[in-house]
Amino acid sequence: MKAVVDQDTCIGCGACIAECPEVYHWNSEDKSESNGEIPADCADKAAAGRDVCPVDAIDIKA
Repeated sequence: MKAVVDQDTCIGCGACIAECPEVYHWNSEDKSESNGEIPADCADKAAAGRDVCPVDAIDIKA
């Protein structure tokens, strides 16, 4: 699975990073971005990070 953060939608609140720092991190524009592939042991936390996003900027793809 892969997490994708829409940079045009992200408001940089950091909720996803707080929920799952193994997958999400700050980029140089102070917005969240993903490490790409989600480790199997972080799938639930990555989904929780997506779910807490207040602007629905995160998509998880198989």
